[in-house]
Amino acid sequence: MNTLLWIAVGILLYTSVAMALNARGVLPPSFRVSGPILTIHTKRGRAFLNWLASPKRFWRAWGNFGVGMAIVIMFGSFFAVLFSAYSAVTDPQAATIARPQDALVIPGVNQFLPWAAAVDILIGLLVGLVVHEGGHGLLCRVEDIEIDSMGIALLAFLPLGAFVQPDEESQEAADRGSKTRMFAAGVTNNFLVTAIAFGLLFLLVASFVTVVPGVAVGGTLPGSAAQDAGIERGDVITAVNGQPIDGEDDFEAALADADREVTVDRRSDEAVTVQRNLIVTRAVVDAPLAAGDDIRVVDGERVQTRSEFEAAINGSEVVELETMYGTVRFPIGTYVSTVPGDDPLGADGGAPDQPMLIHSIDGERTPTPEALTAVLEETEPGQTVEVVAYHNENPDGADPWNGTRHTYQVTLDENPRGDYGFLGVGGIQGGTSGVAINDFGIDTYPADQYHSFLGGAGLGENPINTFITRMFVILVLPFASVVDPSLGYNFAGFNGAITNFYAVSGPLSAGLVFGLVNALFWTGWVNINLGIFNCIPSYPLDGGHILRSCVEAVLARLPGEATPTTATVITTAISALMILSLLGLLFVPQLLS
Repeated sequence: MNTLLWIAVGILLYTSVAMALNARGVLPPSFRVSGPILTIHTKRGRAFLNWLASPKRFWRAWGNFGVGMAIVIMFGSFFAVLFSAYSAVTDPQAATIARPQDALVIPGVNQFLPWAAAVDILIGLLVGLVVHEGGHGLLCRVEDIEIDSMGIALLAFLPLGAFVQPDEESQEAADRGSKTRMFAAGVTNNFLVTAIAFGLLFLLVASFVTVVPGVAVGGTLPGSAAQDAGIERGDVITAVNGQPIDGEDDFEAALADADREVTVDRRSDEAVTVQRNLIVTRAVVDAPLAAGDDIRVVDGERVQTRSEFEAAINGSEVVELETMYGTVRFPIGTYVSTVPGDDPLGADGGAPDQPMLIHSIDGERTPTPEALTAVLEETEPGQTVEVVAYHNENPDGADPWNGTRHTYQVTLDENPRGDYGFLGVGGIQGGTSGVAINDFGIDTYPADQYHSFLGGAGLGENPINTFITRMFVILVLPFASVVDPSLGYNFAGFNGAITNFYAVSGPLSAGLVFGLVNALFWTGWVNINLGIFNCIPSYPLDGGHILRSCVEAVLARLPGEATPTTATVITTAISALMILSLLGLLFVPQLLS
């Protein structure tokens, strides 16, 4: 049984017991059971809200500001949900939410929210629920709407939300503006808490947290030299053969000058000796090699490092590679998946629109995309060049490694990216012939990038713009590897081995600083998500109530008599569309993939 099934069984058992106790009158009157939902009601706290609501002019101004912000986000969320649902239907493989349970803010169930962040997420959730419902309650009293009760809602034993239950008659008697300000107050408070939490987060990181020098090891590749040597996640490599390194560029340069055997120093552990060997880290579909394969011999020459591999293929168009699985034919070139017929190589050169390996341009070898770009940057628009490529004779062929040599005369177009020639190819893949190799075997963790995102680089010349930009960057950090695969890792806070990549300076202890930063990160993240989600124009969310007020205001300005039924039909239709889109976003990718 998987985790989600155990949770479902637990909720079902809890529901049965809670409903049985409620039917027998065992539970207190303040406890109300509706299926798996338990709400606890109280009338306490109303006097405090009355006192807090006394500067009514200020709170109404704050409410009006919140209404404007909520309406903008409501329209934005409307189109975002529709676009996401459409994308999930047309391209289910690219959907960000690959599993329905990933929409739940439950660590361990949601693959992007680890157990290590459970306490911090719970803190953020509780803060978000209190300020959200507190905002509704405060504006109720500002607008003279009576409060029937307040309390919290639980899904089994999990806090689902807080609530303020206005008196229905008092709420109906309030004018449209009062009700709109009341409904918008919750999300306004969530966004305020987000700004405060992220502001403090940026300040703490900029003041106390630094990235340690060296290369942060996020993990090792299976079967790699680094794994065999005992290097593991959380290590920081500080030197290669006694040469200090401060970043990935220094590390790569040190390896390029080193022999097959290297000794690396680690920040918090003893030095180890690594016997380097070449393994494939990534390969395009249909390539003769796959991730995890080792490369042992090139044209009869033993190779163990990337430098040896590059030297062995230098000057060759086609080589034979020996791996643990046998020998493969390997033309050298940049892998491109498409050659559009209306671009130079397809139109003037006559190359077919199919995958190919571009070996050279005017005699200059192009074994990698970087080499292809460098060669093209030396050309001019209108220049005719000779392109040597390998591709399958079959027009539908997708296997250029078993293809034959072809030569094309191509007149280059103007390049939209610079003042040099444009060849016209698409789907360019990294590595040599679409195959990326590694001779050491570590996967580096982007410690510098995440430190910068969290405020380590300061706010720059435009603090407001930088602050807002970083707020929305942080929104995607828990699933950063999905949004930007080059990052490789999601950020879930300074937990576990991740703390090895950072140092804390100043009077505060590292544990205290990392704890505060984690709590602020998740408090801001949860609150901004609560605010945005509640702005979706659908009942019973705040966005649905704000939508109805907007529809009523628009209808009131149109010719003729506007009836409540018309407003109800419009808001119900939009609400249903949003619900269907959300369900489609969650479940369609699984059904179609």
